Amino acid sequence: MSVLRSFRLWAIALVAVVGLALVAGPHASGNAARVAHLESLVRCPSCEDLSVAQSDATSAVAVRADIARAVARGLSDSQILTSLEDTYGPTILLSPPTTGIGALLWIVPVAALVALIGVVVRLFRRRDTRGEPS
Repeated sequence: MSVLRSFRLWAIALVAVVGLALVAGPHASGNAARVAHLESLVRCPSCEDLSVAQSDATSAVAVRADIARAVARGLSDSQILTSLEDTYGPTILLSPPTTGIGALLWIVPVAALVALIGVVVRLFRRRDTRGEPS
């Protein structure tokens, strides 16, 4: 019984040490993943419809460096994207903004889809009430 208890204590200690190492360890891979994600969201200033991650243009390299510096300083993703928008304008982001006029680009397709579904449901209900076979 004491061997089993000793094994459990060692297993708990091992899990605790590994957990602490993961939590307290360097976040270089986490930062690299954040940088890569942000680079995929930002349009190359001198290219057409390419992200800075996909482009080797000088302006794209400069934006990638700005993103990496901002992540290293500890800025949040939204702060970084807002800063880039302030510098380069709202067209720097590959996806349209979700506020203001950009919200229409998100709302209109969804509203159209809902309206289409409503029309189809209404047609099927009308067809069923007439007694026609479906």
